[in-house]
Amino acid sequence: MIRRSFSRPTTKIGQYCYKSTSAHTINTPSQSDPPDHAFQHSQFAKAKVGNFVQAEPQQENAFTSDAFLQSYLRRTVPKDLMDSIEPDLTLFGERCATDIPALGQECEVTPPYLRQTTAWGRRVDQIVTCQAWKTQKEISAKEGLIAIPYERAEVEFSRLYQMSKLYMYSPVSGLYSCPLAMTDGAAKTIESQNLNLPTAFSHLTSRDPAKFWTSGQWMTEKKGGSDVARGTETVAVHQGGNHYKLYGYKWFSSATDSDMTLTLARVVDKRVEVEDSTEGVSMFFVKTRKPDGSLNNIEVVKMKNKLGTRQLPTAELLLDGVDAEMISQPGRGIASISGMLTITRLHNTTSSVGAMRKIISLARDYATRRTAFGDTIENHPLHIQTLSRMEVETRGCCVLLLDLARQLGLHDCGLINDQDSLLLRLMTPVAKFYTAKSAVATVSEGLECFGGQGYIEDTGLPAMLRDTQVLPIWEGTSSVMSLDVVRAIHKTKGEAITAFHHRVKNILQQSSTAPALQKTSFIISQSLSDITTTLQTSPDTLQLMARDFCLSLAHTYIAALLLEHAMVTNCPMDLLVLDRWCQRELCPVARYGMERYSREMGDKEKELVYQLYDKEATFPAVYVR
Repeated sequence: MIRRSFSRPTTKIGQYCYKSTSAHTINTPSQSDPPDHAFQHSQFAKAKVGNFVQAEPQQENAFTSDAFLQSYLRRTVPKDLMDSIEPDLTLFGERCATDIPALGQECEVTPPYLRQTTAWGRRVDQIVTCQAWKTQKEISAKEGLIAIPYERAEVEFSRLYQMSKLYMYSPVSGLYSCPLAMTDGAAKTIESQNLNLPTAFSHLTSRDPAKFWTSGQWMTEKKGGSDVARGTETVAVHQGGNHYKLYGYKWFSSATDSDMTLTLARVVDKRVEVEDSTEGVSMFFVKTRKPDGSLNNIEVVKMKNKLGTRQLPTAELLLDGVDAEMISQPGRGIASISGMLTITRLHNTTSSVGAMRKIISLARDYATRRTAFGDTIENHPLHIQTLSRMEVETRGCCVLLLDLARQLGLHDCGLINDQDSLLLRLMTPVAKFYTAKSAVATVSEGLECFGGQGYIEDTGLPAMLRDTQVLPIWEGTSSVMSLDVVRAIHKTKGEAITAFHHRVKNILQQSSTAPALQKTSFIISQSLSDITTTLQTSPDTLQLMARDFCLSLAHTYIAALLLEHAMVTNCPMDLLVLDRWCQRELCPVARYGMERYSREMGDKEKELVYQLYDKEATFPAVYVR
């Protein structure tokens, strides 16, 4: 047996380690060994882990590194205006690579929490946010992230300017992009409906951090968020004039720390029971705090524990006599929020495309720093093919976003024509549906570009995927968006889809003289024809085919926009993106024929889903937390 002495170890540090449950090989000290006193505290010696340290991905200037954004703006915005805004976009792009990402990371690692009572039991319901979250509010005001489209210094191009900044800001904002979306929605609602809220509007659109307000959007109740009208149980009791007191329970209130909110409630009197209908649902303006700083009869019941967006304070609220002002016509609450939804869905699209661009930026930089199999991975063709496919998808989504921003800018200034107005109504839910799905897939693919490091929380990369996952859900799921597209077609009596056809057809006619574009023009033309045929032959099955139809609209419209862009720039990269985009199936709704969407097929699909399901044989869920 070998006798071990822990008072005077003789094992060479770094070559062996001590384990209390097993014997160790003992080396006899040689003349070259350090003196014995060097090993007196070997249990505290540094481990030898080698000299290699993997270089981490670096941040790029979000504007100067984005070739497509620059190209689109230079093509669309008049030169004098572009010259005036480009320095600001460049400086802000640098901020989105330097100080702002650090603040976003702090928001992620220091999430908000609820301080419900003081140590002595007084109810305060204080939502505590970190300093970085407060700093993001200051940055948002100073950078004009809400103010720009309402100042209109860039006239109808102001929205493009704003959305370009938000597109760069969103993925590094620590989710402060969410309250900005609802703030923009509130400002647009006040302006477009000419509501008598001048003080609120001036706060929402201020560049002064001391005056700047953010707005919440409290619509969702326990019955759910999509069927808002029938799901609204909150009641409004008349107090005289436009003043009411609200009583109810808001199940999901994003950006709960906002200064104000727009919300829905059902107007009733003391004799009327709340009904499961749309009757009486109206829109109200609420200041979240009283003049003394206390909450406006609002109790914060709990904070939501979410998959992602943990930086964002989201809570369940009890409204117990909240002072509110009706700002819609009685019973016209649902109609009154439609303009707000256009804004928030466009912000959702901006966040989707921004996340896609950010993950590609990090991945392409990392590819120049990571070596595998004897070379940096930027020189491995299969890896570059993956990044290239992500790039094509991102540029396609980006051109859709920017086109909608262009249309919204025209709408803001009262310059929009009927075709663009109809396209804005039709393509906003299409864009929200398509880009959100693409963002989840692209960011997930992007994590793979970092190997195992893409799965490590300390890198900040997994948070990008978690936060992106909310995008197909917030402001309406994919199915809800698809059905809204169907609703837009029906409510406009087909005029929306006619506007779509005319816009794409006009682009195709303009490209007819360019030989290099003939192949892709033919593919787009065929897809447009398939969409038209589908609608003409099977209008009764439009609801069942809604998701595939929505996908077809997105693919085809993006293809046409890329064609329009390449036709003007004649840039080899733009031509390549167009060609790659048109290699996909542009009109998947026409793939299997209309029997795929028949009522009989729908019945079979339900039978497939519920095969061997027995509702009476289920067991209650068990929650550990």
